[in-house]
Amino acid sequence: MTKLSVNINKIATLRNSRGGNNPDLVKVALDCERFGAQGITVHPRPDERHIRYQDVYDLKAVIATEFNIEGNCREDKFVDLVLANKPAQVTLVPDAEGQITSNHGWDTIKHQDYLKEMVAVFQKEDIRVSIFVDPVVEMVEGAVETGTDRIELYTEAYAHNYFADREKAVVSYIAAAHHANKVGLGINAGHDLDLHNLHYFAQSIPGLLEVSIGHALISDALYLGLETTIQKYLQQLA
Repeated sequence: MTKLSVNINKIATLRNSRGGNNPDLVKVALDCERFGAQGITVHPRPDERHIRYQDVYDLKAVIATEFNIEGNCREDKFVDLVLANKPAQVTLVPDAEGQITSNHGWDTIKHQDYLKEMVAVFQKEDIRVSIFVDPVVEMVEGAVETGTDRIELYTEAYAHNYFADREKAVVSYIAAAHHANKVGLGINAGHDLDLHNLHYFAQSIPGLLEVSIGHALISDALYLGLETTIQKYLQQLA
């Protein structure tokens, strides 16, 4: 079964909007685990507008499931944070400074030498590495050359086109996944996956190991409650 990692950035955004510690980010993370999530994801950014760097240390101390830290490895502070906390997985995302949310994968051909260097830095500390990529076979092939353990397929295009033609929307992802399986890369996925489009994606992608979902899941929880929402997402992956 594909694992569900809950991205709790939006919980941090809500907390930060009023100061203080309500909602309590650490408690929410522990509750997500208690309700069945198999991992917790955070994506700290330099301005700390949602996840603060101290949050990562606080979460690392208590998380019992898989801890995944996403971010831009061109930021020295991010690299230092990951190395200090040694999560189960680091996901390398090519965000620009001030970017609202991730909107593209790495060009693993153009930046291959750089990515190879960074992958080695994290793997030396026994941290599994995943590289955020668009669903393009050439980008998957480029990722292989970096030595990464996994790729994370950027799924915004799939989600955007799902209702118009879901079979067409998933074609490039299936091709990318087949190639990843062929060359021995693990496959993660994330961005705009939700209760409407998740099941079809998960059943279509061979070898899908993990999805990271935040915005949609937290939004659903406002209506359904966090426990029920996590259970519903897990059902979509079953």
